[in-house]
Amino acid sequence: MPRFILLLLGITFLSFALIHMAPGGPADALRAQDPRMSAESARRIEALYGLDDPLLVQYGRWLKRVAVLDFGRSYRDGEPVAAKIARAVPVTLSLNLLSLFFIFAIGIPLGVSQAAREGSRWDRWTGSLTMAGFSVPTFWLALLLMNLLGVHLRWLPVSGLVSLDFESYSWWQKLWDLKRHLILPVLIASVTGLAGISRFMRSSMAGVLTENYIRAARARGLSERRVIYGHALRNALLPVVTILGLSVPGLLGGSVIFESIFSLPGMGRLFYESVFSRDYPVILAVLFIGSVLTLLGNRLADGAYRLADPRVRHGR
Repeated sequence: MPRFILLLLGITFLSFALIHMAPGGPADALRAQDPRMSAESARRIEALYGLDDPLLVQYGRWLKRVAVLDFGRSYRDGEPVAAKIARAVPVTLSLNLLSLFFIFAIGIPLGVSQAAREGSRWDRWTGSLTMAGFSVPTFWLALLLMNLLGVHLRWLPVSGLVSLDFESYSWWQKLWDLKRHLILPVLIASVTGLAGISRFMRSSMAGVLTENYIRAARARGLSERRVIYGHALRNALLPVVTILGLSVPGLLGGSVIFESIFSLPGMGRLFYESVFSRDYPVILAVLFIGSVLTLLGNRLADGAYRLADPRVRHGR
Protein backbone atom coordinates (compact mmCIF):
# COMPACT_ATOMS: atom_id res chain seq x y z
CA MET A 1 0.00 0.00 0.00
CA PRO A 2 2.76 2.58 0.77
CA ARG A 3 4.29 1.89 -2.65
CA PHE A 4 0.88 2.33 -4.28
CA ILE A 5 0.41 5.72 -2.58
CA LEU A 6 3.93 6.88 -3.47
CA LEU A 7 3.43 5.93 -7.11
CA LEU A 8 0.07 7.68 -7.17
CA LEU A 9 1.57 10.83 -5.64
CA GLY A 10 4.38 10.81 -8.19
CA ILE A 11 2.01 10.36 -11.12
CA THR A 12 -0.41 13.04 -9.95
CA PHE A 13 2.37 15.55 -9.23
CA LEU A 14 3.92 15.07 -12.68
CA SER A 15 0.49 15.37 -14.31
CA PHE A 16 -0.28 18.48 -12.27
CA ALA A 17 3.05 20.09 -13.14
CA LEU A 18 2.88 19.30 -16.86
CA ILE A 19 -0.66 20.64 -17.17
CA HIS A 20 0.25 23.92 -15.49
CA MET A 21 3.48 24.29 -17.50
CA ALA A 22 1.68 23.82 -20.83
CA PRO A 23 1.10 27.00 -22.86
CA GLY A 24 -2.17 28.75 -22.16
CA GLY A 25 -4.50 28.52 -19.21
CA PRO A 26 -8.15 28.96 -18.19
CA ALA A 27 -7.92 32.74 -18.57
CA ASP A 28 -6.44 32.38 -22.08
CA ALA A 29 -9.25 30.01 -23.06
CA LEU A 30 -11.82 32.56 -21.86
CA ARG A 31 -10.04 35.39 -23.70
CA ALA A 32 -10.11 33.30 -26.88
CA GLN A 33 -13.90 33.11 -26.54
CA ASP A 34 -14.24 36.80 -25.67
CA PRO A 35 -11.47 38.93 -27.29
CA ARG A 36 -12.81 42.00 -25.44
CA MET A 37 -11.64 40.60 -22.09
CA SER A 38 -8.88 42.80 -20.69
CA ALA A 39 -5.58 41.60 -19.27
CA GLU A 40 -6.67 42.85 -15.83
CA SER A 41 -9.80 40.67 -15.99
CA ALA A 42 -7.64 37.69 -16.94
CA ARG A 43 -5.38 38.29 -13.92
CA ARG A 44 -8.42 38.50 -11.66
CA ILE A 45 -9.66 35.16 -12.97
CA GLU A 46 -6.26 33.57 -12.25
CA ALA A 47 -6.31 35.02 -8.73
CA LEU A 48 -9.87 33.74 -8.21
CA TYR A 49 -8.81 30.20 -9.13
CA GLY A 50 -5.55 30.48 -7.17
CA LEU A 51 -3.48 30.01 -10.32
CA ASP A 52 -1.09 32.82 -9.32
CA ASP A 53 0.11 30.82 -6.29
CA PRO A 54 3.31 28.72 -6.43
CA LEU A 55 2.91 25.32 -8.04
CA LEU A 56 3.53 23.36 -4.81
CA VAL A 57 0.91 25.42 -2.99
CA GLN A 58 -1.64 24.71 -5.74
CA TYR A 59 -0.77 21.00 -5.73
CA GLY A 60 -1.08 20.78 -1.93
CA ARG A 61 -4.47 22.49 -2.04
CA TRP A 62 -5.67 20.13 -4.78
CA LEU A 63 -4.32 17.09 -2.92
CA LYS A 64 -6.23 18.00 0.25
CA ARG A 65 -9.48 18.14 -1.71
CA VAL A 66 -8.82 14.88 -3.57
CA ALA A 67 -8.09 13.13 -0.25
CA VAL A 68 -11.79 13.55 0.57
CA LEU A 69 -12.83 12.88 -3.05
CA ASP A 70 -13.62 16.53 -3.73
CA PHE A 71 -12.50 17.30 -7.29
CA GLY A 72 -13.65 20.92 -7.13
CA ARG A 73 -15.77 22.80 -9.63
CA SER A 74 -15.39 23.15 -13.37
CA TYR A 75 -13.82 26.41 -14.55
CA ARG A 76 -16.08 26.37 -17.58
CA ASP A 77 -19.52 26.35 -15.98
CA GLY A 78 -18.99 26.08 -12.21
CA GLU A 79 -20.61 22.63 -12.01
CA PRO A 80 -19.07 20.15 -9.55
CA VAL A 81 -16.57 17.95 -11.35
CA ALA A 82 -17.90 14.87 -9.56
CA ALA A 83 -21.33 15.48 -11.12
CA LYS A 84 -19.82 15.70 -14.61
CA ILE A 85 -17.91 12.46 -14.09
CA ALA A 86 -20.95 10.71 -12.60
CA ARG A 87 -22.89 11.43 -15.82
CA ALA A 88 -20.04 10.33 -18.09
CA VAL A 89 -19.02 7.11 -16.30
CA PRO A 90 -22.11 4.96 -17.15
CA VAL A 91 -21.75 5.76 -20.86
CA THR A 92 -18.05 4.93 -21.02
CA LEU A 93 -18.37 1.89 -18.76
CA SER A 94 -21.20 0.41 -20.85
CA LEU A 95 -19.34 0.98 -24.11
CA ASN A 96 -16.05 -0.47 -22.89
CA LEU A 97 -17.50 -3.44 -21.00
CA LEU A 98 -19.53 -4.52 -24.02
CA SER A 99 -16.61 -4.13 -26.42
CA LEU A 100 -14.25 -5.92 -24.00
CA PHE A 101 -16.71 -8.81 -23.69
CA PHE A 102 -16.88 -9.30 -27.47
CA ILE A 103 -13.11 -8.89 -27.86
CA PHE A 104 -12.29 -11.69 -25.44
CA ALA A 105 -15.34 -13.88 -26.16
CA ILE A 106 -14.52 -13.98 -29.89
CA GLY A 107 -10.80 -13.23 -29.99
CA ILE A 108 -9.60 -16.01 -27.66
CA PRO A 109 -11.47 -18.92 -29.37
CA LEU A 110 -10.46 -17.52 -32.77
CA GLY A 111 -6.79 -17.39 -31.81
CA VAL A 112 -6.92 -20.91 -30.36
CA SER A 113 -8.52 -22.31 -33.53
CA GLN A 114 -5.91 -20.58 -35.69
CA ALA A 115 -3.04 -22.05 -33.67
CA ALA A 116 -4.62 -25.52 -33.66
CA ARG A 117 -4.88 -25.40 -37.48
CA GLU A 118 -1.62 -23.55 -38.09
CA GLY A 119 -0.82 -23.28 -41.80
CA SER A 120 -4.31 -24.35 -42.93
CA ARG A 121 -6.61 -22.40 -45.19
CA TRP A 122 -8.68 -21.38 -42.14
CA ASP A 123 -5.58 -19.99 -40.46
CA ARG A 124 -4.55 -18.02 -43.56
CA TRP A 125 -8.00 -16.54 -44.24
CA THR A 126 -8.84 -15.60 -40.67
CA GLY A 127 -5.30 -14.34 -40.15
CA SER A 128 -5.61 -12.06 -43.16
CA LEU A 129 -8.97 -10.74 -41.94
CA THR A 130 -7.69 -10.06 -38.43
CA MET A 131 -4.60 -8.30 -39.76
CA ALA A 132 -6.82 -6.18 -41.98
CA GLY A 133 -8.97 -5.31 -38.96
CA PHE A 134 -5.87 -4.45 -36.97
CA SER A 135 -4.52 -2.21 -39.75
CA VAL A 136 -7.67 -0.30 -40.69
CA PRO A 137 -7.78 3.21 -39.13
CA THR A 138 -10.55 3.25 -36.56
CA PHE A 139 -11.92 6.67 -37.49
CA TRP A 140 -12.04 5.72 -41.20
CA LEU A 141 -13.92 2.49 -40.47
CA ALA A 142 -16.31 4.39 -38.19
CA LEU A 143 -17.10 6.97 -40.88
CA LEU A 144 -17.49 4.23 -43.51
CA LEU A 145 -19.98 2.22 -41.44
CA MET A 146 -21.84 5.37 -40.39
CA ASN A 147 -22.26 6.28 -44.03
CA LEU A 148 -23.34 2.77 -45.05
CA LEU A 149 -25.51 1.63 -42.12
CA GLY A 150 -26.73 5.01 -40.95
CA VAL A 151 -27.02 7.31 -43.97
CA HIS A 152 -27.68 5.01 -46.94
CA LEU A 153 -29.42 2.00 -45.38
CA ARG A 154 -30.83 3.89 -42.37
CA TRP A 155 -30.56 0.79 -40.19
CA LEU A 156 -28.80 2.38 -37.24
CA PRO A 157 -28.49 5.86 -35.67
CA VAL A 158 -25.11 7.49 -36.18
CA SER A 159 -24.81 9.86 -33.22
CA GLY A 160 -25.89 10.40 -29.66
CA LEU A 161 -26.93 7.94 -26.99
CA VAL A 162 -30.71 8.20 -27.33
CA SER A 163 -33.27 9.51 -29.82
CA LEU A 164 -34.86 12.95 -29.52
CA ASP A 165 -38.24 11.51 -28.48
CA PHE A 166 -36.65 9.04 -26.02
CA GLU A 167 -38.75 10.22 -23.06
CA SER A 168 -42.01 9.35 -24.82
CA TYR A 169 -41.00 5.69 -25.31
CA SER A 170 -42.10 2.77 -23.17
CA TRP A 171 -39.41 1.04 -21.10
CA TRP A 172 -38.73 -1.69 -23.68
CA GLN A 173 -38.62 0.90 -26.49
CA LYS A 174 -36.08 2.88 -24.46
CA LEU A 175 -33.99 -0.25 -23.99
CA TRP A 176 -34.11 -1.02 -27.71
CA ASP A 177 -33.26 2.58 -28.56
CA LEU A 178 -30.19 2.46 -26.31
CA LYS A 179 -29.10 -0.82 -27.90
CA ARG A 180 -29.44 0.59 -31.43
CA HIS A 181 -27.34 3.62 -30.53
CA LEU A 182 -24.60 1.45 -29.00
CA ILE A 183 -24.32 -1.11 -31.82
CA LEU A 184 -22.04 0.95 -34.07
CA PRO A 185 -19.72 2.29 -31.32
CA VAL A 186 -19.35 -1.16 -29.76
CA LEU A 187 -18.73 -2.74 -33.18
CA ILE A 188 -16.01 -0.21 -34.06
CA ALA A 189 -14.44 -0.43 -30.60
CA SER A 190 -14.31 -4.23 -30.85
CA VAL A 191 -12.74 -4.55 -34.30
CA THR A 192 -9.15 -3.52 -33.58
CA GLY A 193 -9.15 -5.09 -30.12
CA LEU A 194 -10.54 -8.35 -31.49
CA ALA A 195 -7.87 -8.45 -34.18
CA GLY A 196 -5.11 -7.78 -31.67
CA ILE A 197 -6.18 -10.31 -29.03
CA SER A 198 -6.75 -13.06 -31.60
CA ARG A 199 -3.26 -12.61 -33.07
CA PHE A 200 -1.77 -12.47 -29.59
CA MET A 201 -3.65 -15.59 -28.53
CA ARG A 202 -2.62 -17.44 -31.70
CA SER A 203 1.05 -16.68 -31.07
CA SER A 204 0.83 -17.72 -27.42
CA MET A 205 -1.05 -20.95 -28.17
CA ALA A 206 1.27 -21.85 -31.05
CA GLY A 207 4.24 -21.57 -28.70
CA VAL A 208 2.60 -23.73 -26.03
CA LEU A 209 1.67 -26.45 -28.55
CA THR A 210 5.38 -27.03 -29.25
CA GLU A 211 6.17 -27.81 -25.58
CA ASN A 212 7.31 -31.28 -24.55
CA TYR A 213 4.37 -31.90 -22.21
CA ILE A 214 1.98 -31.35 -25.14
CA ARG A 215 3.88 -33.95 -27.19
CA ALA A 216 3.70 -36.31 -24.21
CA ALA A 217 -0.06 -35.78 -23.89
CA ARG A 218 -0.54 -36.59 -27.57
CA ALA A 219 1.71 -39.62 -27.25
CA ARG A 220 -0.57 -40.95 -24.48
CA GLY A 221 -3.41 -41.00 -27.00
CA LEU A 222 -5.41 -38.06 -25.68
CA SER A 223 -7.81 -36.47 -28.12
CA GLU A 224 -6.71 -33.24 -29.80
CA ARG A 225 -9.58 -31.38 -28.17
CA ARG A 226 -8.49 -32.48 -24.69
CA VAL A 227 -4.86 -31.64 -25.44
CA ILE A 228 -5.78 -28.12 -26.54
CA TYR A 229 -8.48 -27.22 -24.03
CA GLY A 230 -7.37 -29.40 -21.13
CA HIS A 231 -3.61 -28.87 -21.19
CA ALA A 232 -2.49 -26.08 -23.53
CA LEU A 233 -5.13 -23.40 -23.11
CA ARG A 234 -4.47 -22.59 -19.46
CA ASN A 235 -0.79 -21.85 -20.04
CA ALA A 236 -1.52 -20.01 -23.27
CA LEU A 237 -3.90 -17.72 -21.39
CA LEU A 238 -1.21 -16.45 -19.02
CA PRO A 239 -0.05 -13.56 -21.25
CA VAL A 240 -3.69 -12.65 -21.91
CA VAL A 241 -4.17 -12.16 -18.18
CA THR A 242 -1.74 -9.25 -18.36
CA ILE A 243 -3.72 -7.67 -21.19
CA LEU A 244 -6.94 -8.09 -19.22
CA GLY A 245 -5.39 -6.35 -16.23
CA LEU A 246 -4.10 -3.50 -18.37
CA SER A 247 -7.60 -3.12 -19.86
CA VAL A 248 -8.98 -1.97 -16.49
CA PRO A 249 -7.94 1.71 -16.92
CA GLY A 250 -9.73 1.85 -20.26
CA LEU A 251 -13.04 0.88 -18.67
CA LEU A 252 -13.41 4.39 -17.26
CA GLY A 253 -10.64 6.18 -19.12
CA GLY A 254 -12.89 6.64 -22.09
CA SER A 255 -12.18 6.65 -25.80
CA VAL A 256 -11.80 10.07 -27.36
CA ILE A 257 -12.17 8.79 -30.93
CA PHE A 258 -15.35 6.75 -30.49
CA GLU A 259 -17.09 9.17 -28.19
CA SER A 260 -16.23 12.20 -30.35
CA ILE A 261 -17.26 10.58 -33.64
CA PHE A 262 -20.54 9.23 -32.27
CA SER A 263 -21.21 12.24 -29.98
CA LEU A 264 -21.39 10.09 -26.86
CA PRO A 265 -21.26 11.99 -23.54
CA GLY A 266 -18.58 9.78 -21.98
CA MET A 267 -15.28 10.26 -20.17
CA GLY A 268 -13.21 10.48 -23.34
CA ARG A 269 -15.27 13.30 -24.79
CA LEU A 270 -15.37 15.07 -21.43
CA PHE A 271 -11.57 14.93 -21.19
CA TYR A 272 -11.15 16.09 -24.79
CA GLU A 273 -13.39 19.12 -24.33
CA SER A 274 -11.79 19.96 -20.98
CA VAL A 275 -8.30 20.00 -22.48
CA PHE A 276 -9.30 22.53 -25.13
CA SER A 277 -11.06 24.74 -22.58
CA ARG A 278 -8.15 24.39 -20.09
CA ASP A 279 -10.57 23.14 -17.45
CA TYR A 280 -7.90 22.03 -14.98
CA PRO A 281 -10.17 20.48 -12.30
CA VAL A 282 -11.85 18.16 -14.82
CA ILE A 283 -8.54 17.25 -16.52
CA LEU A 284 -6.89 16.42 -13.22
CA ALA A 285 -9.88 14.42 -12.00
CA VAL A 286 -9.89 12.24 -15.13
CA LEU A 287 -6.10 11.76 -14.92
CA PHE A 288 -6.38 10.86 -11.24
CA ILE A 289 -9.03 8.23 -11.92
CA GLY A 290 -6.98 6.84 -14.80
CA SER A 291 -3.87 6.65 -12.60
CA VAL A 292 -5.70 4.79 -9.82
CA LEU A 293 -7.19 2.33 -12.29
CA THR A 294 -3.82 1.74 -13.98
CA LEU A 295 -2.17 0.89 -10.68
CA LEU A 296 -5.10 -1.31 -9.64
CA GLY A 297 -5.04 -3.03 -13.04
CA ASN A 298 -1.37 -3.93 -12.56
CA ARG A 299 -2.13 -5.30 -9.11
CA LEU A 300 -5.04 -7.36 -10.45
CA ALA A 301 -2.89 -8.71 -13.28
CA ASP A 302 -0.18 -9.78 -10.80
CA GLY A 303 -2.77 -11.45 -8.58
CA ALA A 304 -4.39 -13.26 -11.49
CA TYR A 305 -0.97 -14.40 -12.69
CA ARG A 306 -0.27 -15.96 -9.31
CA LEU A 307 -3.61 -17.75 -9.32
CA ALA A 308 -3.14 -19.08 -12.84
CA ASP A 309 0.52 -20.10 -12.65
CA PRO A 310 1.77 -22.04 -9.60
CA ARG A 311 5.39 -21.24 -10.59
CA VAL A 312 4.74 -17.55 -10.00
CA ARG A 313 2.82 -18.25 -6.79
CA HIS A 314 5.68 -20.29 -5.30
CA GLY A 315 8.42 -18.01 -6.62
CA ARG A 316 9.95 -20.53 -9.03
